[in-house]
Amino acid sequence: MYVPLLIAHGMRVSLNPILLIPGVVLLAAGTGIYMWTVWDFAAAGRGTPLPADAPKKLVMRGLYRYTRNPMYLGVLMIIVGWAAVFADGWLLVYALGVALVIYLFVILYEEPKLHQQFGTEYDTYRQKVERWLPHIPGGRQ
Repeated sequence: MYVPLLIAHGMRVSLNPILLIPGVVLLAAGTGIYMWTVWDFAAAGRGTPLPADAPKKLVMRGLYRYTRNPMYLGVLMIIVGWAAVFADGWLLVYALGVALVIYLFVILYEEPKLHQQFGTEYDTYRQKVERWLPHIPGGRQ
């Protein structure tokens, strides 16, 4: 999440409110999402986001009730927020690269690992909760 600041080093914050306001909103929302999911990993899963200390229990509470990957979505929101705040197209390119790496990591490593670790509990969860875009209860089916 700090790499965008390295990329934007020396750049000035955009004073264009069309970019600045949504950028700040994305930064705040993404940071809140990230912090909430880290808390849920620790409190419910008894672990951290680090693969070396991954949760020991499947986390299905909080934002994980709506999407299986809210932490990654929060990280991407932060990067896009920085791109807007600095009005920097290179940060958008970086965000796309990070999104691709996250997608491949989730598909090729994380989901098979979760299936191996949690078995049918994860399979049931996966059938009920979308991978990326949240399903909001009471919304259109």
